[in-house]
Amino acid sequence: MSHPLAILCSGQGGQHASMFRLTASSPLAEPVFREAGHVLGDDPRSFVQKADRASLYSNHAGQILCCTAALAAWYALRLSEEPDVLLAGYSVGELASWGCAGLFDLKQFMRLVSLRAAAMDRAAPEKAGLLAISGIRRDILDRLLSETGNYLAIKFSDDGFVAGGKDKALDTLAKTVLDHGARSAHRLAVSVPAHTPYLKQASADFLALLHVTPPGELTRNIQLLSGLDGGLVRHPVAGCQSLCAQISETINWTACVDTLVERGATVALELGPGRALSNMTGDRLRSSRSLEDFDTLEGVRKWLACVL
Repeated sequence: MSHPLAILCSGQGGQHASMFRLTASSPLAEPVFREAGHVLGDDPRSFVQKADRASLYSNHAGQILCCTAALAAWYALRLSEEPDVLLAGYSVGELASWGCAGLFDLKQFMRLVSLRAAAMDRAAPEKAGLLAISGIRRDILDRLLSETGNYLAIKFSDDGFVAGGKDKALDTLAKTVLDHGARSAHRLAVSVPAHTPYLKQASADFLALLHVTPPGELTRNIQLLSGLDGGLVRHPVAGCQSLCAQISETINWTACVDTLVERGATVALELGPGRALSNMTGDRLRSSRSLEDFDTLEGVRKWLACVL
């Protein structure tokens, strides 16, 4: 019996100058870069080479770049032709997973990525963002979040979380969780408090956009997961509610990984940028790699042929 291939679409924070190293020259990925360039205002491949840190990690550019990375790899590797695929995305990576699933054409998809980012920028307070915290109990964190005026944005392991809030409140939280025994607390390179109630208006605005540009249907070989609870998105039109809600509600990445295991996945490939998701799933699956672990696309194909 064959096992499905888990495809992991990364969230923001891992953008870097060589993030398109493997896909930049792929003719199959060229349409992705072209459409991304229309909404970014520059070819993503050249943008990442010359952008300063503020531009590279800005919310609008970051969302476009992360989604471009996922789709460029998906197209370049022809992953839609795999016999059975489980798609899971982290934060904006969930929208990227919908793009990989073919639920929008490329022009529609890139426009939606841009408009999602714009809606979040309009709704977000100034001087806010996300804080990654590891090595703390959930009950203790919940109390400290309440005391410092922050929110739980993402649960990524039993003792690993991301909090969202305003800068000063996050600074207070970082010190407080360390005082309560947390292993680490560090700011992420994300400029909005995603997945918190601050962005409720962005959820509503994005849902209105999806009513005008509804998704298509899933193909039979693709299963798609919701970031809110790891459940299967069986009917994409109905699933739009969850896709939009995750902008302002807590993501449960742990539940997504649980579902990958329950659905029989033993191998995962993260499409990038970065290695965060492959690192998070490494102890749950037989093999979990990132595109950035390889030197060539052919190396990725050979690895997939060996492990699937």
